[in-house]
Amino acid sequence: MARPLDLQGDDEVVGTKGVVKKVEFVRIITEALYSLGYNKAGAHLEEESGIPLHSSGINLFMQQIRDGKWDESLTTLKKIGLVDEKIVKLASFVILEQKFFELLDKEKVLDALQTLRTEISPLSIENNRVHQLSSFIISPSQQVLSGVSGQGIVRVKSRTKLLEELQRLLPPTVMIPEKRLVHLVQQALDLQLDACRFHNSVVGEMSLLTDHKCGRDHIPSQTVQILQEHSDEVWFLQFSHNGNYLASSSADCSVIIWEVKLDGCVFLKHLFSGHQKPVSYISWSPDDHQLLTCGVEEVVRQWDVESGECIRIYEKNGLGLISCGWAPDGKRIFCGVTDKSISMWDLEGKELECWKGNRTIRMSDLGITSDGKHVVSVCKENTIVLFEWESRTEKVIQEDQAITSFVLSMDNKYVLVSLCNQEIHLWDVQGTVKLISKYKGHKRSRFVVRSCFGGLDQAFVASGSEDSQVYIWHRGSGELVGTLAGHSGTVNCVSWNPANPHMLASASDDRSIRIWGLNRVNMKQHGTVTNGASCCNGRS
Repeated sequence: MARPLDLQGDDEVVGTKGVVKKVEFVRIITEALYSLGYNKAGAHLEEESGIPLHSSGINLFMQQIRDGKWDESLTTLKKIGLVDEKIVKLASFVILEQKFFELLDKEKVLDALQTLRTEISPLSIENNRVHQLSSFIISPSQQVLSGVSGQGIVRVKSRTKLLEELQRLLPPTVMIPEKRLVHLVQQALDLQLDACRFHNSVVGEMSLLTDHKCGRDHIPSQTVQILQEHSDEVWFLQFSHNGNYLASSSADCSVIIWEVKLDGCVFLKHLFSGHQKPVSYISWSPDDHQLLTCGVEEVVRQWDVESGECIRIYEKNGLGLISCGWAPDGKRIFCGVTDKSISMWDLEGKELECWKGNRTIRMSDLGITSDGKHVVSVCKENTIVLFEWESRTEKVIQEDQAITSFVLSMDNKYVLVSLCNQEIHLWDVQGTVKLISKYKGHKRSRFVVRSCFGGLDQAFVASGSEDSQVYIWHRGSGELVGTLAGHSGTVNCVSWNPANPHMLASASDDRSIRIWGLNRVNMKQHGTVTNGASCCNGRS
């Protein structure tokens, strides 16, 4: 700890809660003025309030640093009220390191060596760094960029940067942290965002002049288009990574690629009819140029999105494929197999590796993390395994109920698991696997009903339901924020457009796909402009 400024009335508070100390408040305002370049205003506030930003000792110390008076600054450092000897040593090390580099920069090698031997080494800290500094004496040409090892020729950091480093090191009672007021304001905005259950717009729309609060109109709630080209139940759908396309599959054994136009309308681009069985799974390539489709315990087909041609068929003799996914480099694919194994193939159809054992079940989802390290699959009725295929190590998500489907978040931090007991569980899989949230309200008793992440920063969870509705929850709080009615049969799958937080698609047993957007009437009443368009149907 450091001794605070000795000011009269430093216990005076402002604000209704009685927790904001006036002296501290004025000091961070003064610092903000200086950091924004309003030097005259900052100086005037110091004079008028009688509350200096820094003590006279700190001001002297800072000036000595700017002037490169290293010995004088070390003497002042010991007089400014620091009682933690470790902080004094660390600050001294930072100052002396700057002195060392500036001497080398002026080719005063012997003086730099003297500083290293008689000033830096006796501090008896940062021993590894001291060894690095020694190597710069032996080979000055290997000195490093900004004093950080491993980056080429030395370029001494500015004394302003040195002051910023010291500012982070010294206690805030001694030196106000840089841009502290901006940090506090940003923190307040973040708390308002966290508390807002309907926030689904860019942060730039926030204002400091009013408390932030979004209405339900910021999440998709209105049917803007109905797509009716499938002739049987629609089982699966997924937007491409860039949001320009939507792929859907059906019990009619077909797959359709829909194109999302700039005005938000969706039109049929290709209809694929090569599968002999209903198509239950779809996976977009990382560049969205190709699509994998999986027939129920049949084959996986690879399609070219632009031409609509089937490029390749992946199959195993005597076995069926049940799921598929791409490696992040787009050069390999993974398939779940009916013998409970997972196969990895190259794009030419050559099987590169096969992991046997209880890796999948006969109805299984498959996920590959964006770093390519983990293959994720349902390996037992109530167990998901995150298999690191290079090291052969595993993480396990263990549920008490049977798992019907799962999906990975885009940042690989979370797995969203749909269960047969009408619950959806959110698992954190970074480090130790842990359950962090549950979502309830939707109906599921007989069918596979899929859920998804979505909205701005994937702040929402959406799911289909056997009561013909789409359910939307706020991911962080678990609060149910919307139910979307319109389908006349079970909603089997939902997909949120990753490029447009205001577009959601749902697939149903009623043979239709609904595109959901913002409630345009209410948005106009609130003076908000939408980025979607209402279209009557999806027929081409």
